[in-house]
Amino acid sequence: MTYRMGVLTGAAVAILLAGSVVAGWWLVNGKPFDAAKLSPPPIPANVPKLLKEDNVNAIVLTVEGEARLAIKLGTISRKATGRTRVYGGEVTVPAGQTILVTAPLSGTLFTPSAGVPTPGSVVSKGQPVFQLRPILTPEGRATLATTRVEADGQVKNAQAQLDAAQIALGRAKNLLRDEAGSQRMVDEAQAQVELAMKTMEAATARRDLLTKVLGDMDGGTTATIAIDCPADGILRSLSARPGQTVPPGAALFEVVDPSRVWVRVPVYVGDLPEIDPKAEASIGNLSGRPGGKNSNAKAIPAPPSANVAAGTVDLFYELDNRTAKYSPGHRIGATLALVGPSESSTVPWSAVVHDFHGGTWVYERTGERAYARRRVVVRSVQGDAAVLDSGPPEGTTVVTAGAAELFGTETGFSK
Repeated sequence: MTYRMGVLTGAAVAILLAGSVVAGWWLVNGKPFDAAKLSPPPIPANVPKLLKEDNVNAIVLTVEGEARLAIKLGTISRKATGRTRVYGGEVTVPAGQTILVTAPLSGTLFTPSAGVPTPGSVVSKGQPVFQLRPILTPEGRATLATTRVEADGQVKNAQAQLDAAQIALGRAKNLLRDEAGSQRMVDEAQAQVELAMKTMEAATARRDLLTKVLGDMDGGTTATIAIDCPADGILRSLSARPGQTVPPGAALFEVVDPSRVWVRVPVYVGDLPEIDPKAEASIGNLSGRPGGKNSNAKAIPAPPSANVAAGTVDLFYELDNRTAKYSPGHRIGATLALVGPSESSTVPWSAVVHDFHGGTWVYERTGERAYARRRVVVRSVQGDAAVLDSGPPEGTTVVTAGAAELFGTETGFSK
């Protein structure tokens, strides 16, 4: 080894020894490279007491304040409440209550002395809607005679149907009296009797009209005949106008009787086992908002119908509509009863208040003029009572009148 190589080797060894010494000192006395990353972050805030819902919103009123708010108290009680569910429905006119009046024979229409009523107006039985002057042609005479024979056959057929329906009604009443039948059988038989009676009345009126016209023709006269309204109701539509010549059987006008309507409620097939088929339905607004004046409708048997695409089956209910509150095609909300009674906690609906986010609350009386807001979950509203899914226990004293004022006092909207 030369002198130069020895000097270089000694210098390299000295540098390595010095680096080892420095690294050892750093590991012993220095900070780790990732110490800042491993240390916990500083606390951004100091919360000495966590907020709990049952320890806030306490209100203590003065004597004057409590008197000014006129607060009334009640209790949360447990009652037997039936479960309900709201469905959308449609008002329809049952069969037999829509009458289409046609021209009994060919002729020209004229305006009666009282004028032609407008569609939508209320008409009464026997009120003239049109005057018809028959056209005396040989073909018309032959057609009229043939029509008269057909009218006699229709009257006899209608009479036979009415007799059969009355016999079936009497049999159903006897079975019900002997406790061998049901009220449903009686209702079905009664509906068939009413339908047969209306058919009989229409056929008889048509036969009498044709008889009168034939008698006038035999006497050589062409007096006009009145086309009267066959029943009380509302004139739904006019299909002809004065001055028009119409053939036999042409549609002239349609009368609908809205005093008794049906409510068709499509129900999802998966919900059918939960629906009580014999219970009445509560008919109200489509929104199902509580507090409105609902009407009760009874369940009735009707021809089965369903919607394959929507997966629904139609339930029908009969509704008294003598006040003409609902029109055919009116969309409504039907509250249907579910199977099985159940007991639930209830509270007066007036005791429930809603916050900004839609939450429901009641005010519990916690002491002398002291009240605290408690959260409740409302399952449904039946009449003036709210059925609760959760909330304070039964027997809790709550504010039933003045709860909204307390909420305003708490949130600062009133003082």
